[in-house]
Amino acid sequence: MRVDDMVLISVDDHVVEPRGLFDGRVSAKYADQAPRVVTRADGADVWLYDGKEITLSGLNAVAGKTPEEYSWEPTSYGAVRPGCYDADARIADMNRNGVLASMCFPSFARFCGEVFCEASDKEAAAAMVQAYNDWHIDEWCAGHPGRFIPLAVLPFWNPQLAAAEVARIAAKGCHAVTFSEDPTGLGLPNIHDPFWDPFYAACVDNDVLVCLHIGTANRFNLPEGAPIDVGLSLTGLTAVQSFANILWSPLLTRFPSMRFVLSEGGIGWLPSTLERVDDVYRRHRFWTKQDLGGKLPSERAREVFTYCFIEDRAGIRDREIIGVDNITWECDYPHSASTWPLAAESVGEQLAGLTDEEIDKVTWRNAVERFSFDPFAYRSRHQCTVGALRATALQTDAA
Repeated sequence: MRVDDMVLISVDDHVVEPRGLFDGRVSAKYADQAPRVVTRADGADVWLYDGKEITLSGLNAVAGKTPEEYSWEPTSYGAVRPGCYDADARIADMNRNGVLASMCFPSFARFCGEVFCEASDKEAAAAMVQAYNDWHIDEWCAGHPGRFIPLAVLPFWNPQLAAAEVARIAAKGCHAVTFSEDPTGLGLPNIHDPFWDPFYAACVDNDVLVCLHIGTANRFNLPEGAPIDVGLSLTGLTAVQSFANILWSPLLTRFPSMRFVLSEGGIGWLPSTLERVDDVYRRHRFWTKQDLGGKLPSERAREVFTYCFIEDRAGIRDREIIGVDNITWECDYPHSASTWPLAAESVGEQLAGLTDEEIDKVTWRNAVERFSFDPFAYRSRHQCTVGALRATALQTDAA
């Protein structure tokens, strides 16, 4: 398949929340507690919430910059590309990249809304969660139909409230939520605990996928003095732990229709891990009393998980072991791992040699089916290709 003929849907990007997100979306009772942006004396823009400063990290908004310009230091809205925080500008950047649709994780709120979970006033925090979701679904996504897959945060410190929010956002057309890889890192019960059953039941009842983004467990600690490169090299390993934790969990016995997405976890590690869990099952199930209903763990994994990759040639090479129907693609705009504005060339090179059917599954079809998302309700498939989108963005500067 020619690159220009491909259709690309990214299931993991990020939004830098705009100033004024909460304006007019929080009741008078909580308005004075709503997060707001201020500019510090050093020029950095920060969110103020619950007595804390939450900075905009430069490394999380590097679209348009060269690697020589990357920095972890706090930055400002004026120093990052408007596509990071402005939906219209984001669409222009997606067109420049040849990307039809995008699912965007939070930034200031952290990847699964941890800032709300850690807030001192949980009643007010629950109001902020709803305000955030209303902005994300009704403005960021709805303003450009067929271009964004909605993704909600949750008041997950309270599973009953989380269940109610799952039902509320599903009624608004959102069928994905972001959740912690391991809630024990946030001081909550582990995922196996029946504490979470109201939340799980709501996800099953409303056909909602649970996205576990790497870095949402507060469990990855570097040895003292270790170079930051160590952490950058190992971040994806938390996905392996999440995979095993869920695969063997009794939650799948209680809720066999639960579905999880390992967001930004990569896929190259899966073939050896799938081999390992099958071996564990064959050798140890008699004394561990593990009952998978007659299935191998690798077979259960195909039913439960969706994976995504940015650049992962090893995983693509072993796609049949993983399951082509379980693989999706991500751009990770505007983070430092992103392949913007040449994502189409990157994924095209990685998928060279695959059949057209396999390419379609990986680049868009699996995402459409898993996330209950239909971009073709708004435009023809011909208008959705890399070539067609890029033809509309000839004036969009990539620098």
